[in-house]
Amino acid sequence: MAQWEAPETFADFVRSRHGELLRFAYALTGDRHAAEDLVQDALERAGISWRRILRKDDPEGYVRRIIINRNLNRVRSLGRERIVADVPDYGCAPREPVDEQVWRILAELPRQQRTVLVLRFFLDLSESQVAEMLGCSVGTVKSNSSRALAKLRAILRALDSTVRSDER
Repeated sequence: MAQWEAPETFADFVRSRHGELLRFAYALTGDRHAAEDLVQDALERAGISWRRILRKDDPEGYVRRIIINRNLNRVRSLGRERIVADVPDYGCAPREPVDEQVWRILAELPRQQRTVLVLRFFLDLSESQVAEMLGCSVGTVKSNSSRALAKLRAILRALDSTVRSDER
């Protein structure tokens, strides 16, 4: 079997953008391991078509789109029940220090709303850029963003009132 060798431009891209792609994937998933898997899968897919991707003038946008699509598909597949003979053992790996409350709140959002928020506020993309990236209308981006922010505000208000009542 022949071994694929990455073009130097692809290797340079991976070296320079890998950390940022991991942060992006982590913001989408809230899970370090899932983020690593998404980035690895996206880079593998991009590497195979690298010369074609370079001709499109936005390789990072292309790789981010792969990450978004694979994440949405991953979330869909998690909803499918898998029947197994034995219950799997789960290890306890130490978690990175993060604000757990923020990740729990974000995890409560539907995946489309969470994706819109990450693209809008983590990547600082405009509504039209998000719409183009997701293949939907600007109105859909606005409504998903509005609903997500309203839900976040409601959760934060509820948490704030709980904290205030506990202080009394």
